[in-house]
Amino acid sequence: MADDEYKSHETLTLIEEITRLDGSKYIEISNMVQNGRAELAAERKLIQEVRIIQLNIPHSIHVAKYEDYINKSYSMPTEHFDRFTEWKKPPAMQAEIAAILKENHVG
Repeated sequence: MADDEYKSHETLTLIEEITRLDGSKYIEISNMVQNGRAELAAERKLIQEVRIIQLNIPHSIHVAKYEDYINKSYSMPTEHFDRFTEWKKPPAMQAEIAAILKENHVG
């Protein structure tokens, strides 16, 4: 696949929990840059909270598949954003996240 088909080139290295404005929570596979954006979003009251659950997760086949999906689907925001975008996860990506959580003994 050509690099120009990717919107981003992020390496996902951590598991975090994000609390939406309505109080509901979800798990995301992320990295330190994106976690910093989520922290900024919390300061700007776009989400309630973000917390890191696990750092330095192994780069398994499941992480690689999810990472590929994210890099093809989303551009990483700059510091100048006014909304927080929750990454949508089709069923296949939900299954990858479930596998990542299982292999990292989370949940």
